[in-house]
This record gives sequence, C-alpha cells and structure tokens, in this order.
Amino acid sequence: MTQVTDHRGGVHSLRVPIPDNPLGHTLVYVLDTDRGPVLIDTGWDDPASWDALADGLTACGTSPAEIHGVVITHHHPDHHGLSARVREASGAWIAMHAADASVVRRTRENPPDRWYAYITGKLIAAGAPEEHVAPLLAVRASGRMRTLPGFDAALPDRDITPGELLDLPGRRLRAIWTPGHTPGHVCLHLEENHPAGLPGRGRLFSGDHLLPEITPHIGLHEDPDDATVTDPLGDYLDSLERIGRLGAAEVLPAHQHAFTDAASRVRELLTHHEDRLTDLLTHLAHPLNPWQLAERMEWNRPWDQIPYGSRTIAVSEAEAHLRRLVKLGRAEAVAGSDPVAYVAV
Repeated sequence: MTQVTDHRGGVHSLRVPIPDNPLGHTLVYVLDTDRGPVLIDTGWDDPASWDALADGLTACGTSPAEIHGVVITHHHPDHHGLSARVREASGAWIAMHAADASVVRRTRENPPDRWYAYITGKLIAAGAPEEHVAPLLAVRASGRMRTLPGFDAALPDRDITPGELLDLPGRRLRAIWTPGHTPGHVCLHLEENHPAGLPGRGRLFSGDHLLPEITPHIGLHEDPDDATVTDPLGDYLDSLERIGRLGAAEVLPAHQHAFTDAASRVRELLTHHEDRLTDLLTHLAHPLNPWQLAERMEWNRPWDQIPYGSRTIAVSEAEAHLRRLVKLGRAEAVAGSDPVAYVAV
C-alpha cells in the first residue's frame, strides 16, 4: 500500500518507491489549487513507482488524469522520471528551472555513446584506475550501451523563474533558486499561515537541498561543450545560507520526513562542509588527484565497500570540493601533473 501523509492545508505526500536504491522512496507532494491538484516532483519512471503514485492520488481523492501541473525541484530521475507519464495521462504542464531544463535537453539530444565517452574521459582525467574505466570502455566497444536513467525524460514546457510566484490560483508558491545538488535545483516556499499554527514563514518544499539527516550529494553537472569551471559546492553553501534566513515554519523534503528548525539544520550542514574542507587540506599535504582524494575522504562506508557506480559519484564530489578549495586559495593544481594533482597551499 502506498503510504500517504496528510500535512493539512491541502498538502499531501506520497511515498513513491525508487527501485534498488537505499533511499527507498521519493516523497511526492500533492498541492491542492483552485484549478486542480499540482504535483511537486513525480518519482522514478518504473511500473511499480507509477502504480504507487496512482494509488496515492486515488487515496487523496484524485487521479493522474486530474493533475493540473507538475513542478520539478530538479532533473534527477527519482524526481522527474514520471513527469512524461503524468503529462500523457492528464495534459499537465511541467515546470523546471532553465538550468536543469538545459541538462534534460542536451541529455536527450546527445546519443548515449557521447555520454559514455564524456564520463570515461572525466574519470581518466580524475585518475581513475584502469579496472574502474575498463567496464565503460568495454560497453562502448561492444556497441551495446544501455540508455541511462533520464535520457528520455520529459522536456518541461514552463520555466521556473527564481523569486517569482508560480501560476497556481489560490496558492502563493514562490520559487527559490538553490543550486549545488544540481545547477537548477529550486526550493518552493508556500507562503501561508502554518495549518498547525507553528511559528515561522510558511512551509518549504526543499527537494534534495535540505534533508533532515542526509547530506545531499554535491557533484558536477556540466555541458561537454562548455569549458566553464563551475563551483557547485560554493553555490550550494551560498544557497543554504539563503534558506536558513527564510525562517520557514516547517520543511517538507523529498526524502525521509518533514521537520522544523530549518536554520539549525542549515548550520549543521555548513559546519559539516567546512570541517570536510579542512580535513581534505590535511590529505592534500602531499599531491593527490581527485580519485586518490576520494579514496581518502570519509564516506558512509569504507572505500572498498562502495559500489562501482557510487565510486563514480564520489570522485565527482571530490572534484567539487577541490574546486572550492582552489577558489578559496587553499589548494592549487600541481604544474605538469597528469592526471592533475592538487596540493594544499
């Protein structure tokens, strides 16, 4: 049975499963408006996930066919995956920040081979060992590349403009741009009196930006044709501080559970990342490339127990932290190193 939670005030959450993933599920929110229900995120594109979404909507007194619109916090497949199917069932519009819509667009327009080549090149440049790169090279050589999640995701038909209210009659839902987890991640501030009378400024749909017990992944989401050096961790920390100042009475995240005292959780995350950056400087007393640094970073399990795909994600996070240290003037690339190594300064 789909688990449905009534958050009062015309807001429900549905637990939509993520297959074979330790997160377990995405919390999809149903927001009542004067033109019909609007979804905040949709869940993973999988038959069981669709059934859970449809059953949850039925339990809320509605159905996929009655959805008026879909607001996507970010482009990841556990949030955006079922958007196309919802639109097919209902004709609903789909809204997303332009930066993430650009990721969806270029992913759809480029063949899987291009992305396999790009990922392989990034891993080699980061210092990944031959045994990690070999499976990607073998898949490319075989020509039997599977379509990665998100390659056929729905193109949004509305842009979310930061700072503006979304077009939701009867509701004041304001978009807040919170890049870091993805370039176009948004939180959504429901400007209202809290239905349970909690003090503060309304409720915040936080997507993956602010979670009660999980530190969101901060990696690289880049355009292979754009050489701009981004600073996703710096973007994340800046946008965390903006959310901390908002004073929301309650946070409704996309994973785990609702919580209060957003400012306290923001402080925990800011401290976590500052401590982590300081710890990395200790490792960088001697030159390390991104892969070597990822091997030494603290994760939720020892490096030798981290699955193959998660190691690729981990080295991306290591690179994001290195870029932050370089931008702060606390680390620098070692001239002539290949793969590029970094050292504390």
